Amino acid sequence: MIEVRNMTKKYGKLTANDNINLSVGRGELAVLLGPNGAGKSTLIKSICGLLRFQGTITIGGHENHTIEAKRLLGYVPEFPVLYPMLTVAEHLEFIAKAYRLKNWQEKGEDLLRRFDLVDKKKKLGKELSKGMQQKVSVCCALLPEPQAVIMDEPLVGLDPHGIRELKTMIAQLRDSGCALLISTHMIESMEEDWDVTYIMVKGRIARVCRRQELATGQSLEDVYFAITEGKDRGAGNELSGFSAC
Repeated sequence: MIEVRNMTKKYGKLTANDNINLSVGRGELAVLLGPNGAGKSTLIKSICGLLRFQGTITIGGHENHTIEAKRLLGYVPEFPVLYPMLTVAEHLEFIAKAYRLKNWQEKGEDLLRRFDLVDKKKKLGKELSKGMQQKVSVCCALLPEPQAVIMDEPLVGLDPHGIRELKTMIAQLRDSGCALLISTHMIESMEEDWDVTYIMVKGRIARVCRRQELATGQSLEDVYFAITEGKDRGAGNELSGFSAC
């Protein structure tokens, strides 16, 4: 569903993404991990068609910059961007008109209810807290019922109820056949549900790890710190046996 092949992104002499290959299938939850500056957000923005790059990126078989690809994709950016003078309800209406959705009101009401936004429908974007803006951003991304969803640090700024609801929604989307790519530094938040994890270091994919390939007793956090630090976080001893996930 989401295919990235030999993708490179440079800013002048700086290579932010170096020959990236990544694939997310239908009904698959892929997690993108990496320390700050690893190139995760650049990769996310490139997949969503917000940056120019070298290589090939397709969504559902369509090149990512095409209208056909964008109709299949829902995107939740790291920092929500709302129209300051539009209300919460008007944001959903705007998305519905942009995607030419029919009979979307019930779906919109359900999203608002799940994120405790029903009583905020008349509030302007500029009046919302960071957490509320994030919730509206998620609602806008999911209203068109996309076949692929990309989220960049979606849990940051959410209250406990919002985190629980979004995690539930992510699991439901995966079960419905949606392809999901989630970039996060909150490893524990994805520990239960991930299918494949891409660990980025210095602009490259350092490890592709599939859940079924983990050794007995091995956690995603263990793998992450073995790759990014090369040692056991607790004892400070060099880890071995992580050559494959």
